[in-house]
Amino acid sequence: MSDIVNLSRRRFLRMGALAGGGLILGVNLPGCTPCSPAKANAPAAVPPAGEAAACYDPNAIIRIGTDESVTIVVTKAEMGQGTYTSLPMIVAEELDADWSKVRVEGAPVAPVYTSPVDNAQGVGGSSSIRNEYEPLARTGAMARAMLVAAAAAEWKVDPKTCRTENGHVLHADGRKLSYGKLAEAASRIPPPKAVTLKDPKDYKLVGRPTKRLDSLEKTNGKALFGIDVQVPGMLVALVARPPVFGGKMKSFDDSKTKAVPGVRHVVAIDRGVAVVADSFWPASLGIGKLEVVWEDGPLAAFDSEAQPQQYEELAKQPGIVAEKEGDVEAGLAGAARKFEATYWFPYLAHAPMETLNCVADVRPDACELWTGTENQTLDRDLTAKECGLKPEQVKLNTMFLGGGFGRRAADDSHFVLEAVQVSKAVKAPVKVIWRREDDIRGGFYRPSSFHRVEAGLDPAGKP
Repeated sequence: MSDIVNLSRRRFLRMGALAGGGLILGVNLPGCTPCSPAKANAPAAVPPAGEAAACYDPNAIIRIGTDESVTIVVTKAEMGQGTYTSLPMIVAEELDADWSKVRVEGAPVAPVYTSPVDNAQGVGGSSSIRNEYEPLARTGAMARAMLVAAAAAEWKVDPKTCRTENGHVLHADGRKLSYGKLAEAASRIPPPKAVTLKDPKDYKLVGRPTKRLDSLEKTNGKALFGIDVQVPGMLVALVARPPVFGGKMKSFDDSKTKAVPGVRHVVAIDRGVAVVADSFWPASLGIGKLEVVWEDGPLAAFDSEAQPQQYEELAKQPGIVAEKEGDVEAGLAGAARKFEATYWFPYLAHAPMETLNCVADVRPDACELWTGTENQTLDRDLTAKECGLKPEQVKLNTMFLGGGFGRRAADDSHFVLEAVQVSKAVKAPVKVIWRREDDIRGGFYRPSSFHRVEAGLDPAGKP
């Protein structure tokens, strides 16, 4: 069975009915009683005692089936950083689940999956574990308590005489029941208001080398990245964009482009001109024959080659003091040895292995997206605004990301809205693909910066 589960709601309900029941539970409500772990040795991601724990509204984060599978819904995108393994590890650790039975399902974009810390659904700043550790750990502990309560009720014993291990509840007298057999009964038990997290010294998964749940899919070719998506009736588009940031299309001649076999449409969109074809190759040939007159705009005068010298001059000016301790000027003046170094960092393209892409299917009353994105909530909301729809009318399927590094978290969702605008114009599902040269020329660059460092050492060689 695949470790990565991508289920529609309808398919999940159908499978659940066939499986004969299961456990569905979520995290405590905001304002719930804080858990009481032995926090002195807890990982840094767990807030110190006395701080409010981040909580989700109740939702199906954990699904335990009667077939013994444990499906964990992950709200974060997987772009190679390991969220489809690390976040389930947190839940499975507190749940005492059998890791070989754990499956992953990517969460749809919905308010119930909004991060209580970020107030949005997305990833950034290496925050997935830092922000999600506490709520996910509590979810696993809640599920474990419910399963123990279900077993204790069946055996008519005190829950305190039971323990959990590797997907089973065990009693002191040797009896044991699997989570799958207890799932349906546990689903009828109210979640506890307070739970106790494990002492980190008892961890069996967290902090140890663990099999990644997405490795097999990514090596045998079954993993679906955004660029792999195919939907019925889909066309492929490439977009000619201005050679200067902030430029606009003035006019274009598409007569030669439309003569290319396979080219179906040429449409103007906000960021340029899209050539829409049956597949990538005719779109590529067609865009090569497109003649566009651009209006470069105010940034045409920007001289990136002169920027290092400008920044170096700016660095000589007095700056804002972030913190002052001691007398730097006097220290440097009396230093036995002095050092000075300058560092120039140019604009850098993120250049992820998988270039940007998005499939959009815009209809009068709905829109469906397939893309690898780091900013699901914003992409959905801006798509809804573009289409005149309500956010709940937009379905966004978060695919595997072939690298991101922040490139797929654009604050204007431009690579998503391009596909939306093209699909809306041609009234068909469309995949917009950025070629490598498109991404390098029109990327969302890491900013350039200049740094000057001065340091002095005393006769003993100390700063």
